[in-house]
Amino acid sequence: MPDRAGVTVGELLATRPEASGLPCELLAGRAGLDRRITSPYIQKTGLALAGFHEYLKPGRVLIFGESEIRYLESLETSARTSSLRLALTLDFPCVMITGGFTPPAEVVIEAERVTLPLLKTPVATPTAIAKLTALLEDWLADHVTMHAVLMDILGLGVLISGDSGIGKSECALDLIVRGHRLVSDDIVDIRRRAESILIGTGPELTRHHMELRGLGIINVKDLFGIASTRLSKRIELVVQLERWDPAREYERLGLDDSVQEILGLRVPLIRMPVAPGRSIATLVEVAARNQLLRARGYHAARDLATRLDERLRSPRLPLDEEDEEFEPGGAR
Repeated sequence: MPDRAGVTVGELLATRPEASGLPCELLAGRAGLDRRITSPYIQKTGLALAGFHEYLKPGRVLIFGESEIRYLESLETSARTSSLRLALTLDFPCVMITGGFTPPAEVVIEAERVTLPLLKTPVATPTAIAKLTALLEDWLADHVTMHAVLMDILGLGVLISGDSGIGKSECALDLIVRGHRLVSDDIVDIRRRAESILIGTGPELTRHHMELRGLGIINVKDLFGIASTRLSKRIELVVQLERWDPAREYERLGLDDSVQEILGLRVPLIRMPVAPGRSIATLVEVAARNQLLRARGYHAARDLATRLDERLRSPRLPLDEEDEEFEPGGAR
């Protein structure tokens, strides 16, 4: 999997078109497929061909669209070759021709000469830039792998963590039976997108599969249908399963909010003790529902604490008529 140092042009070329929406073919520069793309930002500028290079950044894919191809075609052969030799010696990982345009022969010749990968895609320039940017942002994002289960519960991405054998997969299976969706079991790859978004997904090889002790490996998608799984989900809540410790004090009121830091972002955290007789799946589902309410501004524990505090601070109120009516020993 591509790391933070960049992704090679060969890895970009090997991406499945049905997944990326960006089919590409290699026209020249096969020897340079190990060049690395280190920035998700795309360069599309005819200035490179006109000799203005100070605005071009290394590590970025250079896009040749219709305007660049038409400009090259307008030049004399010698001028075209000189322009390309100057531009293609810069520190670009690759050049991508969009819109399915056929470049002049000199483009292929010069790219091969400097071992610069020259790619061609039939996708129109605006769409190609959008798809390539999204693909590179995903690959080049900060990421971490966690031993956990990721579920989509009522539209909320819930990361269920805990020690091995504590029952994460069994809890997830109960949630799937209730109609919730599995994103990944056992291994969750988490990437940071934008400033405040964590996206979790699972390894492609084990996608839709789950390991259950005593039962083995099952395919959730085949057993429960396509609606029981999804490829990725934003992580908005962490539920950490812990073995019950009678000597430990657990949260009873829920007034204090705990968080877990993942890739520099703080995610709401609930520590859930596991003990015989507790329905963990039910508790996790209720935790998700409660978190959805909190996201809308309603905090049940704090609301109750506020009302109790107001009652204690106010003068004692007389009983209402309904209370008097049912007062023990009172007249109806």
